Amino acid sequence: MVFGMPLALFPALSDRLGGPRVLGLLYTAPAVGALIASVTGRWTARVHRHGLGVMVAATVWGIGIVFFGLSESLWPALFGLALAGGADCVSGLFRLTMWNQTIPDTLRGRLAAIEMVSYMSGPLLGHVEAGAVAAVFGVRASVISGGVLCIVGVLVCGALLPRFMRYDARKFVSGAA
Repeated sequence: MVFGMPLALFPALSDRLGGPRVLGLLYTAPAVGALIASVTGRWTARVHRHGLGVMVAATVWGIGIVFFGLSESLWPALFGLALAGGADCVSGLFRLTMWNQTIPDTLRGRLAAIEMVSYMSGPLLGHVEAGAVAAVFGVRASVISGGVLCIVGVLVCGALLPRFMRYDARKFVSGAA
């Protein structure tokens, strides 16, 4: 969320993609992708390796952001953002399921507070990071490098968190946790 969150740069990017009239479309595209993923997400019930699913979805988010950053025109840019938004929705679905299957009731409130800090501060820190990188290297470089760093971060987390990667929801459904 810190490296691959270019929302703060949308006003500058809208200049290249059609001006102020397209700014709202840039902000809306990730939500459209999330809506499409929600409506077509029945397939996710057949996925049992939720940790791997989170990692794949987070990687697809990064790919969508890189695609957005590389786009020279509006429609490919919107596609990249919608792809990222859909991936974020899928990731959230798997994360929420894992949360509900693994967190003991006695810890839910405290851990929900920690999670809230994470999802409230992560994107905001991402805005600061995107602006700082854009100030030094340019807007486009900030977006592309953010997507690439997101992908690299996912790969590093995958290597450092093997139990997360192996998480299998069937173990919790059958009561074998």
